[in-house]
Amino acid sequence: MMETKLNPTSLTHLCASLTAAMGVSAPANADTPIPALVDLVKNTCGTVDRVFMYNPDAVAMWLCEKYTPWYAPVFRNTSLTLPLCTVMPSVTPVCFGTMYTGALPEVHGIRSYTKPVIRIDTLFDALIRAGKKPAIVSTAGDSLSMIFLERPMDYYILPTVDECTAKAKELIREDKYDFILLYNADYDAAMHRWAPEGEASLEALRKDIRVFDELAREIRTSWTAHNTLLGFAPDHGCHEIDGGLGSHGLDMPEDLNILHFYGVIPAQT
Repeated sequence: MMETKLNPTSLTHLCASLTAAMGVSAPANADTPIPALVDLVKNTCGTVDRVFMYNPDAVAMWLCEKYTPWYAPVFRNTSLTLPLCTVMPSVTPVCFGTMYTGALPEVHGIRSYTKPVIRIDTLFDALIRAGKKPAIVSTAGDSLSMIFLERPMDYYILPTVDECTAKAKELIREDKYDFILLYNADYDAAMHRWAPEGEASLEALRKDIRVFDELAREIRTSWTAHNTLLGFAPDHGCHEIDGGLGSHGLDMPEDLNILHFYGVIPAQT
């Protein structure tokens, strides 16, 4: 685990970057956009009309630093790497609350490991106001299946990660959503049970990367008429605790430093 200091760019800046990429006004409480991400889209195609966000849970920045060769499929499908600092406490509902509102926890209202429906303005509300169609694909009981409910949008809440991945590929092929979010809890579950670098945990990390590559291929095949922004976007990191298991939630670089990867896939027709 290599980090000794925190990344300077807060996760609060991501939400407005995504809406800017789509030419949509940001949610009411969102922080300012990240210039590098805005410029990536602007310089490639102006704006995008599709966004696919892949959200693997707990994939820390230090994992990429230590297992860099494994990330080759991520690098191949993206062109911008963003070192970000997530928010405290660095637990899933708090961090995803910030990712998709652009607001600090004291503003969006989730300040601990609880999963209430967020009531402030979100990225999904902003997209709906602009006439866009978003969808969330998540395993049942996890944060992303709960904290953004009660919007006039589609939710695909399924029992297993593999079923969620299959559904996301199906939705890409159907080509009816402007914004798709796919959540993957496998690495987080494995590292809590077997340690961040346990055999099962590292296999889950490698599977996260394989799935991202598969999604990118599906987008290139099915979304040829669209300019697409594709993101590999973890919520927080993790660290090893006494007994060799994994955890997160502390004010430390291993938990707070994350890497996001973004690529633009231009329309082919």
